[in-house]
Amino acid sequence: MKVERLENETVVYPEGRIDISTAGDFKNRINDLMEEGAANICLDFSQVSGIDSSGLGKLLLFQKQLKEKGGKLRIRNISSEYVKKIFSLVHLYKVVEIEGLS
Repeated sequence: MKVERLENETVVYPEGRIDISTAGDFKNRINDLMEEGAANICLDFSQVSGIDSSGLGKLLLFQKQLKEKGGKLRIRNISSEYVKKIFSLVHLYKVVEIEGLS
């Protein structure tokens, strides 16, 4: 998973599906970034093809942890219509800043 550290934000580029089989590794990587001091994390979803409930749970967990640190989680560049539909159905945009969804 590619990570790009910018001045005020850390951009993470997950790939493939974020599901029960990959959510643990995803969580560990984001937790490592938070432990290293990242407070504002942007997830670039341009290469994410799908997400399930375990992946959604991790996104909510990250948002909660970052908010407690005075930071935030942001999602951008969602290329998968399936992922957009899931985020809309669960109203994730009400909790997490998502570019292109409202």
